[in-house]
Amino acid sequence: MSLPFLLQLLLAGVAVLGCAQFAASHHESGDWHCEPDDEAQIEAQFRPGLVTLDGHADDWDAVDGFEFPLRPALDPDEDKEYEAGKMTIKVLHDGRDVYFMLQVDGDYVYSKGDDHKCPSVALMFQVGESATYHNMGGCKESPKTCNSTSCRGYEVDIMHFSIGNSIPGRLYGGNSINGEGKANRVGLVDMYSWNPHCRNIDSSGPSGNDSVALNDWKGAWWHSSFSTHSGYVEDDSPYGSSGHEGTYYFEFSRPLRTMDRLQQDTQFTIGQPSKFSAAFWYPADGNPWHGSAHYTISCDWIPLDVTSGFSTRVVSGSSWDAASGFALLLSFVAFCVSIFVGYLVSRSKAVPFTPIDRL
Repeated sequence: MSLPFLLQLLLAGVAVLGCAQFAASHHESGDWHCEPDDEAQIEAQFRPGLVTLDGHADDWDAVDGFEFPLRPALDPDEDKEYEAGKMTIKVLHDGRDVYFMLQVDGDYVYSKGDDHKCPSVALMFQVGESATYHNMGGCKESPKTCNSTSCRGYEVDIMHFSIGNSIPGRLYGGNSINGEGKANRVGLVDMYSWNPHCRNIDSSGPSGNDSVALNDWKGAWWHSSFSTHSGYVEDDSPYGSSGHEGTYYFEFSRPLRTMDRLQQDTQFTIGQPSKFSAAFWYPADGNPWHGSAHYTISCDWIPLDVTSGFSTRVVSGSSWDAASGFALLLSFVAFCVSIFVGYLVSRSKAVPFTPIDRL
């Protein structure tokens, strides 16, 4: 049986080198079991102009967060959870783009040029109606027979971000072009999959390349232990002191709709739910992580609702409370004034009426 969600995503470094297809023979050691939280869900609120894509979480304070325990993808037992804490996910949209903020506690570790000795995250979305969370789409075809025809309907969309070659606070991804005329995907790659052994970078695959299927994701990262917000350059690496306690922040955006014509990207629709999940890798005890040793927020899809208007839920301590209270008070005062004015008018004497023909 093939590995579950995002298994063997060791392709982060390989993808940067431009490999088009990945295959590996890995198998689960036992029977797969899953007890998902049926009440777990994420709401993408309509909050235009609120955040800047820079990896900082300050501008997300007024957005509701959803906490998820991180459990091993291969053995999602409660007693094997990620010890440093849960992952908080915040999502919003502005009618054009959707934004994600992932927050997870962890001591700062960074090894320049080695993605596997740095934390890493990934997002996965259902594209095909038959695509399952388990087995990254669940198509039964082998690496030699899987293609857009034999696995039609089993597509999942994957975004993977490795920070080993990424400067904190800087933007990565997108359809940018480097000096060689190739898409610049350093650190952040956009992929699609039919199963763990049939994965491809967007714009490549068994059917060849396509210029309209490039990377629409953009992302940045940060750690709360950093002493400056003014920005870093590559020469500042490792950017902070190893072992400092704090929180990692991973911020991403992508258009709600893309130019995809090959069933490689999920297409978000306002007012309709999508199916979603997230994964996290961490180099514990100084040891590099490997593809199957990742944590996920659930052992099944999580509903992601893209709302059509501003959220009606109140965020504790936010400016919404003060603004709403002031508006209510102003309305009450206006109502009282109108009653008082009406009372004065009714008490005043009638004004004599003079026909215009007598003037």
